Amino acid sequence: MNASASRLPHYPVAFFTMVMGLSGFAIAWSKAEAILGLGWGLHRGLAAVAALCFTVHITLYGAKLFKHCSAVMGEWKHPIQRNFFPAISISLLLLSVIALNVNESLASGLWVLGAALHLMFTLLVVNAWIHHPPYEIAHINPAWFIPAVGNVIVPIAGVPLGQIELSWFFFSIGMLFWVILLTIVFYRVMFHAPLPAKLLPTLFILIAPPAVGFIAYSTLIGGLDAFARVLYFIGLFLTLLMLLELPRFVKLPFALSWWAYSFPLAAISIASQGMFVATGESVYRGIGVALLILLTAVVVVLAIGTFRAARAGRICRPD
Repeated sequence: MNASASRLPHYPVAFFTMVMGLSGFAIAWSKAEAILGLGWGLHRGLAAVAALCFTVHITLYGAKLFKHCSAVMGEWKHPIQRNFFPAISISLLLLSVIALNVNESLASGLWVLGAALHLMFTLLVVNAWIHHPPYEIAHINPAWFIPAVGNVIVPIAGVPLGQIELSWFFFSIGMLFWVILLTIVFYRVMFHAPLPAKLLPTLFILIAPPAVGFIAYSTLIGGLDAFARVLYFIGLFLTLLMLLELPRFVKLPFALSWWAYSFPLAAISIASQGMFVATGESVYRGIGVALLILLTAVVVVLAIGTFRAARAGRICRPD
């Protein structure tokens, strides 16, 4: 058996967080180029990279499902890895946002598939949470936000596509579970053993729900109100909190979980640019651009780290 074949059973579903990060990166640059009047077209290349990344991962993970179904079921039954399966549907939803400016029919198809798949994942995962073998508090981490809270992404493309009521439905689900899981996660990190080093980067996921919630909610209401501001400033506070933790993060050895840095940073950058458009206050444009510069540096580091780890055979190995 060659090396690539032997690694296929260990090809992690968490790889789809790369697509989330790259898609968010492309959307953030698209917003920035529009706001700053840049004609670089960089977002188009980034969008193509995100789409290619999704194609590669869905092909390889499909091969894993076909050839090593038991390994996929093992991930599904794992109390932490299960939560990364909805990264597949979130990737489709983010690609639908990208496709809005390219082809509405393509965007609609991606959105329908992504929304339906994400609802299925949400129902299955929440059902598994309820009817589970005994969970321990050590199992909880911010990656648990992905299945249920990820529903808040649906309105971002859903509203432009005319799916208003469905968008409110998904947004409501996401907000409900954000409150529930945020409480549990903070209880876990404050009163129990610290997260393992490999999972520390998932703390950045805390930024995503309020930041994406702001983007989705302002899209739903077509403007800015008090609740939208609350969501944005919660996201901004959590960003400052995570930036305070940077000295801890930079000391960690590279792991696939580092991709958890990318999408939340993209979300808060996009949200800050949205605040600038809504208020005209240049401070928000400055925050959005600064975060985009940081995001760009982070994605470059992640891409290099992933390439080196793959070349050295340090990923797609038994965990």
